[in-house]
Amino acid sequence: MLDFSDQTQRAKEFFLARQPILDREQSLVAYELLFRDAASGPAEVGDDLAATAAVIAHASELGMENVIGESLGFVNADATVLMSDFVNFLPADQVVLEVLETVKVTPQLVQRVAELVEAGFVFALDDVVADSEDVQKLLPLVKIIKIDVMGMAPETLFRLATRFSQAGKTLLAEKVETQEQFQHCLELGFHYFQGYYFARPGILSGKKLLPSQLTIMQLMSLIMTDAETRAIETCIKQDVSLGLTLLRLVNTPAFGLSQRIDSLGQALVLLGRRQLQRWLQILLYADPGRARTFTSPLLALAATRGKLLELIAENIHPGERGVADTAFTVGIMSLMDALFGSSMDKILQQISVAEAVSAALLDRSGLYGDMLKLAEYIERIEDARPLLLPTLHKLGLSIEQLYQLEVAAFEWSNSISSAAR
Repeated sequence: MLDFSDQTQRAKEFFLARQPILDREQSLVAYELLFRDAASGPAEVGDDLAATAAVIAHASELGMENVIGESLGFVNADATVLMSDFVNFLPADQVVLEVLETVKVTPQLVQRVAELVEAGFVFALDDVVADSEDVQKLLPLVKIIKIDVMGMAPETLFRLATRFSQAGKTLLAEKVETQEQFQHCLELGFHYFQGYYFARPGILSGKKLLPSQLTIMQLMSLIMTDAETRAIETCIKQDVSLGLTLLRLVNTPAFGLSQRIDSLGQALVLLGRRQLQRWLQILLYADPGRARTFTSPLLALAATRGKLLELIAENIHPGERGVADTAFTVGIMSLMDALFGSSMDKILQQISVAEAVSAALLDRSGLYGDMLKLAEYIERIEDARPLLLPTLHKLGLSIEQLYQLEVAAFEWSNSISSAAR
């Protein structure tokens, strides 16, 4: 039986990351949760699965919804995890269990997976590269097939996609790093996509800002030049959908206001200039014209980065509100090149920012640059794990502190992402 105290203590020795999974409309539908040993050496599958087991115990106390919000959570599982009792601590309606490619498929394992399917769990096969005998044994029981598209020959990818589509399986392409890869997988009939292609600053010639984004840029300029509140309110009223989104957003728990706000004027007074600027930075990533505005993966990633950097700043520079606000701005703005399809230096020529912010965004230098690098290393934990501990030590943070700050940032980002659903 699982020893909660021992496993909860072990959870403090591992890094936690969540990687977004998108649907065909580029909306966020799930996260893969990755638990990795804090050791900076080569990844050891056994250690990483021990981490999974440890965090399952921890998550049962913490609440899975704090990490994944309303999205699904994909969790790696080997034979030890699957055959154990503590897998039942996971909420079946919130997770997808990924059977790793290293798992030896025995009759006992097939029977156990069948039992868990009967109990309501959904299964995925991870890193499928061939229609092997082991895949065949589990195929009737799994719903999702994950295919690593990085480096896979086009003819192999076509063959696998065709085979598993005909079998009625949901196809998930992982390690999708370019828009070209995404488009190719889309044409092959993939349903879900995992990878950071959506956050790549692909330079798009002639890309125009949405009307709401233009209004937001005007508002940010008014705030930075200390314009009168009436001028700001008039500017917001030029875009009805923007005003409605403001009212929806400020009435969510993420903003911590104790009374309901029913008018723009009231919202501007109660929010204050600092909170209004923060709201505008977030809404740059949202398209009020879309029915599912806040399922934008860029919005979720930017909000998480902003909040995580703010919390790190509060932790290492307690009581210095200006440092925390600047850290939030760096996190939010770090994805504007992807948002606007332009280089960061061109964007910073149009938006006035402090020198420390510019240094962080352009060169990843200075205090804020180190914070931003830490956030990016966590997102890319598979490749950047050896860089995490040195950066943590440089910032004066422990693994346990980072874990707590991450979960708080995830929770805040989740509340933003659910604001307009």
